[in-house]
Amino acid sequence: MLVHAWVLSAYGLSWKLSAIDSLVSNALLLGCSWLISNSLRYYLPDNNRYSYLLALTGLVALFWMLLSKLVLFMLPDSLANYAFVPGKTYPIRMAVGVLILGTNTLIHVLWYTVQQQQEEEDRRKEAEALSREVELMKLRDQLHPHFLFNSLNSINALIVAKPTQARTMIQQLADFLRGTLRKEENTWNALADEISHLQLYLDIEKVRFGHRLNTVIDIPEALSTAQIPAMLLQPAVENAIKFGLYDTTEPITIDIIARQEGSKLVLEIRNPYDPQTSRQPDGTGFGLRSIQRRLQLLFGQSDLLKTSGSNGLFITTIIVPQPL
Repeated sequence: MLVHAWVLSAYGLSWKLSAIDSLVSNALLLGCSWLISNSLRYYLPDNNRYSYLLALTGLVALFWMLLSKLVLFMLPDSLANYAFVPGKTYPIRMAVGVLILGTNTLIHVLWYTVQQQQEEEDRRKEAEALSREVELMKLRDQLHPHFLFNSLNSINALIVAKPTQARTMIQQLADFLRGTLRKEENTWNALADEISHLQLYLDIEKVRFGHRLNTVIDIPEALSTAQIPAMLLQPAVENAIKFGLYDTTEPITIDIIARQEGSKLVLEIRNPYDPQTSRQPDGTGFGLRSIQRRLQLLFGQSDLLKTSGSNGLFITTIIVPQPL
């Protein structure tokens, strides 16, 4: 407004008339700018139609200049007749109007485009999160019948030969499944709680395999509160039992070890295996594949599950970054 008044005074208008002209013209220019920005809030042109904005800016600038003349003409002292004499301020008024309205239009197009892109990004992330949650639930749900069928087959084999053990196994299976249903409500569990639930599963397997299955759990007390995705260990231990016991008639020991490495919880499940007779010494069956996929969905990393075999031991290593 000050520049406007100064330019008009340079054309010979008094400071009073220049100030009135500046006030009226810039107030109307502000209204036109608001009109354009409000329109862009509800309609943004396609990328190849920005020429429409240029035409719109020119038309609004022309409308603003004519409206300014009309309003000033209604004021005393015939201000409009003097300020709008052809050849005096028409060109500069039009240039200033196009410049300011064009800049205003560009700023609002960029602003609303960024907002639109942010909303689309938020919707995409929400859809991905929902898809990831659905897949995680599907992976966990697939584990239940996988384990349940094995247990029911074992119970079926024990019913005639060892009915007492069959009843014990049914009770342990019920306790395990009841705990599993409770855990479905949580994505994360304390390591101590996960180990307690895992012990129910191991009790079932010990009824199934008797003295042939031994387990050693080495979890430092300091790591008992470490966080771990619910039901993450059971498929790995099931895999260790499968490939540790199925190819031998001798007793075996499965070790479950936890340690801290920086901000990560490292879990190792070790089971003996014979590389000559083992059907899948380097395998990643359904259980291990489900662990790897869950870790990838949760942390976006594909290297959090590792398997290795040496000196008659098959080692499954699970790395769990701890939540902040």
